[in-house]
Amino acid sequence: MSSTSSTSTVIVTGAAGALGKAVARRFAEDGAFLLLVDVDAAALAQVHAATPDAVCIAANLGDAQDTSARLGAALEKHGPASVLCNIAGGFDYSGDAHAADAGIWQRMFDMNVATLVNASRAVVPGMLSAGRGKIVNVAAASAASGKAGMAPYVASKSAVARITESMALELRDRGINVNAVAPSILDTPANRSAMPEADFTRWVPLASLAAAIRFLASDEAADIHGAILPVTGRV
Repeated sequence: MSSTSSTSTVIVTGAAGALGKAVARRFAEDGAFLLLVDVDAAALAQVHAATPDAVCIAANLGDAQDTSARLGAALEKHGPASVLCNIAGGFDYSGDAHAADAGIWQRMFDMNVATLVNASRAVVPGMLSAGRGKIVNVAAASAASGKAGMAPYVASKSAVARITESMALELRDRGINVNAVAPSILDTPANRSAMPEADFTRWVPLASLAAAIRFLASDEAADIHGAILPVTGRV
């Protein structure tokens, strides 16, 4: 694939997490220059210690001002991003929707929606100036319909899908592709620990989802706008 190279700047948010690490590794294989963002500075540095050329940025993406300041400084120094991978996010069970407290609703939207919106607000102006860019978001296969005990999560991930589609319509004529992947259960250590009796061979390997994200960031996906790509393994 030809869209990322040593001349490309790729931003990966949530880069200290399992998926963020896999996505960063996939773009590093292409020789891309990486700006890796996470709220946990220590974990970020530890996870990417073997990628000395990457720039690690500690930022609270749920906070618009912090995101603007920290990403803005990095982009001013290194130039506009070619690719933004909005990986930062999270999941939590909530119980019945009517009984879920305000905190979990706020937390799911902060983690899954505010992070995407704040990062995009900081990054898209540079892409517009350059006349090109790729944005890949992470929706969820489970958010295609309501799920018992998961209303705040599926609502937030449904919002990710609709934001992706809206941004795609807004930016497609200005050189920017916006798409999303919609995974089912990812094969991560945390998910194996949480579901020890499950058949994890049916889950989505991190490398597979990273490859799908890499495809949507490539020139081969130049004519794809507003897609919500299911990546579901055999779940």
